[in-house]
Amino acid sequence: MGMQEPSLISVVIADLRPTQITVGMREVEEKRRRWRDRDKKGTDSSDMPTIPVIIGPKHRCYILDHHHLALALHLEGVEHLMASVVADLSGLERDAFWFVLAHKNWMHVYDAEGRLRTHRDIPKSIEGLVDDPYRSLAGALRRMGGFAKDTTLYSEFLWADFLRRNIKRKWVDDEFERALERALTLAKSREAEYLPGWCGPAGGSE
Repeated sequence: MGMQEPSLISVVIADLRPTQITVGMREVEEKRRRWRDRDKKGTDSSDMPTIPVIIGPKHRCYILDHHHLALALHLEGVEHLMASVVADLSGLERDAFWFVLAHKNWMHVYDAEGRLRTHRDIPKSIEGLVDDPYRSLAGALRRMGGFAKDTTLYSEFLWADFLRRNIKRKWVDDEFERALERALTLAKSREAEYLPGWCGPAGGSE
């Protein structure tokens, strides 16, 4: 028996349940801008992005990835998205459901200060997602080539944690470009070698 293809369903964005606590609001605003530009050009509704979800207890849809995109589209007034069902765990009891998500690395329970929390701290809707400026810094760093996009779930949160420990919060809040320059230097250092998408030291030696 072959692998079953993920089923596609239409979901109401406002009803989606997050599997993480934070997003980078600069990233969300960037995606909103891109969506508005795309909208002005006129787009085919069939060209809408598809997001991966898990069906949980009470048949609620838990978003596995693209939290920034989902929140951006919600804030732009988009009501529905097509979703790919990665797993149907609706038959599990609530505690077992969260155990499976933790075991499969399908949730990220770190707060805006980088502290480990529990699934009880995850917001009940995407509107409740909290801003982590270091997640925005990590996203900007990736876009400028600081590290390669990686399929590892939450890879940009790993970079955010690295940057949090090496760059002052005041820089990120008040001097974002300066913080980004520092981030790029750090990204090319051996200190970052353990991170997903690391592109090697600047100049090939360090």
